[in-house]
Amino acid sequence: MHDEQQKPDRSTEPPPEQSPGHGPLAGFTVGVTAARRADELGALIQRRGGAVLHAPALRIVRLADDSELLAATKEIIGQAPDIAVATTAIGFRGWVEAADGWGLGDDLLARLRGARILARGPKVKGAIRAAGLTEEWSPSSESMAEVLDRLLEEGVDGLRIALQLHGEPLPGFVESLRAAGADVVGVPVYRWMPPEDIAPVDRLLDAVVARTLDAVTFTSAPAAASLLSRAGERGLLDDVLAALGHDVLPACVGPVTALPLQARGIDTVQPERFRLGPLVQLLCRELPGRARSLPVAGHRVEIRGHAVVVDGELRPVPPAGMSLLRALARRPGRVVARADLLRALPGTGRDEHAVETAMARLRAALGATGLIQTVVKRGYRLALDPQADAEYGDA
Repeated sequence: MHDEQQKPDRSTEPPPEQSPGHGPLAGFTVGVTAARRADELGALIQRRGGAVLHAPALRIVRLADDSELLAATKEIIGQAPDIAVATTAIGFRGWVEAADGWGLGDDLLARLRGARILARGPKVKGAIRAAGLTEEWSPSSESMAEVLDRLLEEGVDGLRIALQLHGEPLPGFVESLRAAGADVVGVPVYRWMPPEDIAPVDRLLDAVVARTLDAVTFTSAPAAASLLSRAGERGLLDDVLAALGHDVLPACVGPVTALPLQARGIDTVQPERFRLGPLVQLLCRELPGRARSLPVAGHRVEIRGHAVVVDGELRPVPPAGMSLLRALARRPGRVVARADLLRALPGTGRDEHAVETAMARLRAALGATGLIQTVVKRGYRLALDPQADAEYGDA
C-alpha cells in the first residue's frame, strides 16, 4: 500500500496564492525523498518559490528477470484466478511487459480476462485498459483498505486471488484475505532497495537535525521507513524524530505513506487527494502559516526558513544571520546577550566579534533600518512595536 504511484491531476489544481513578488514557498527549503518522479515534485515546489534538497531514500529494482515473478506468472497461468487486484500502474504494466518477454503475455492476459479485476485507482485503470482488459470496480478513495473491505463484504472463501504487489509486502491485506478463506497469489513486480549513493540521504538527515529544512515530503511508506532506518544507523534517530515532531514539517502524500512516521509518534500532514499537486498545495498553506510574523519598528517582519519577508518583500538572509534572527525572535522585544547569540551561531567559536559581524550582515540583508537595536554593553533586541509589548513581552 504505497502512494507514490499516484500522479498529480494538474487540470483541477488551483493556482497557488501569490504574495507580492514571490511565491508562497519562497524562503522555505523542502526535502524530497521520492525515488520516482522527484523531478516533477521538485519542479512543483520550485515553481512556487521553494528551494529543494533532493535525497532519494530508496531505489526501485525491476524484477523482469526475477524467478519469483516468473513463478507467480506461471502459477496464475496454470490455475486461473477468480479475482485479480492491481495496485499500481507501473507495476501492472511491468508485469505484462515481463510476461511478454518470457513469451507468456497472451496466456497471462487470457487468464486475467476471465477474472474479476479490481483496480486501486484511475492510473491503474488506465494500465489495465491499455492491456485490453476491463476492471470491474475501483474505490473512489484509491485506498487498499476499501478494496479489502469490499472483498471481505462480498466473501472470498474458496476464491483464488492474484494480488499485484508494489515493492513491499502487504501482510495485513494478505492475512485478512487468507483468514477469510481465500487462496492468495502474490505477484512481486518490483522491489524497493536502499539507494546506491547514501550521501544525499545523510545530507538530508543532517539538515533535518540542524533545522535548516522547513519540511520533508514523503511519497511512499518505504521511503519514510528507509530514512528512519538510516537515521538509526547513524545514531541520529532521536534527534531526527525530535526535529520532525516540532520544527521540520513531515508532509505525506497519503495515510499509508505516513504509517512508519506515525508508528514513531510523529504527526504528519496529508492532502485530501493523494496526489503530488495537492501535496505541494498543502505545503503552500502550511509553511507560511507556521512562519513567525512580528510587528517590528513599524514594519511587518515574517521569518521564513532561509529568508525574511519585510513588508511583503522577500529578503534572503545568510545562515548565520537567520540563526541570530531566530534567537532574537524567540524573545521579541527583549534584550538577548551577545554570549547567548554567539551560542546560537553555527560552529563553536568563542569570539563575540563573530556576533557583530553576523549582525551587520543581517541588518544589511533586512534592508529596513531600526529593526534590530543595539543595547550598549548588554546585547541586541528586536525593536518590537510598543502596542505589541503586551502580547510578546513575556514570550
